[in-house]
Amino acid sequence: MGSSFAVGKMGMVHVSPLLLVGMRFTLAGLLMGTIVWMLRRPHPKKLQDWLKIVCIGSFQTAGVMGAIFLSLRTITAGESAILTFMNPLLVVVFGTLALGIRYRLVQWCGVILGFIGVFVTMGGQLQAEIGTLLGFCSAVFWAIATLLIKQWGQRFDIWVLTAYQMLSGGLLLLIGSFLLEDARLVINPTSIFIVLWLAIPASIVQFAIWFFLLQNGNPGKVSAFLFLAPFFGILSGWLLLGEDIGLTLLAGGAMIFAGIFLVNWPDKRAAAVLKEGI
Repeated sequence: MGSSFAVGKMGMVHVSPLLLVGMRFTLAGLLMGTIVWMLRRPHPKKLQDWLKIVCIGSFQTAGVMGAIFLSLRTITAGESAILTFMNPLLVVVFGTLALGIRYRLVQWCGVILGFIGVFVTMGGQLQAEIGTLLGFCSAVFWAIATLLIKQWGQRFDIWVLTAYQMLSGGLLLLIGSFLLEDARLVINPTSIFIVLWLAIPASIVQFAIWFFLLQNGNPGKVSAFLFLAPFFGILSGWLLLGEDIGLTLLAGGAMIFAGIFLVNWPDKRAAAVLKEGI
């Protein structure tokens, strides 16, 4: 998941942003859709269920990934990764407001610390680049998608949901490319490898694992484990693109990681009650 930021920025040398991410997820959706069809996995029978999958795809794939790739035009892969993976912190906020999920004081402290970390990461500048806003929007879209999956995910076979949300989101991104950008595509071995990397390990494998975990766990706690992704986003940006790892990026990133750790802090009292019940 973390590597897709740097690899995506490399791919934008050859392909325009929305076209690249649209190709990535349309290809991934077609490949996985073919597999689930051949394996005869249970598909939705009602139109409203298909619309739910499209809705998830519009947020999880089109919204999140479109915003990420557009943000990469003006900010680094590391900055985009940190902003995007504010998602676990926003899940706590939105889960409380929309679903009435109750979180403890230590978790709210984590949310506040995480938001301060983002401010530090951007060097204390809230106006910055348009990519900063787009990076934050990707986190908002992802948090919404996370809660939608938690609400609706049990209705679907995990592989079917993964395949068709990617396909629907990918098609929306291709439409967006046609309408919103001057599409550019250079076909060579490098661009082909980048698209395949983004489509298979960084999409099919990533989303299948992600949706499985969301279906079987608390969305706030599951999302908190995403703290590893921005670390690898920064690391891959440094290794592959030579991006500078400044002190504000490290300090802000550390605060965000600490905030996410607090969000995932175990409730010892609840665990004790559960143990007594067993």
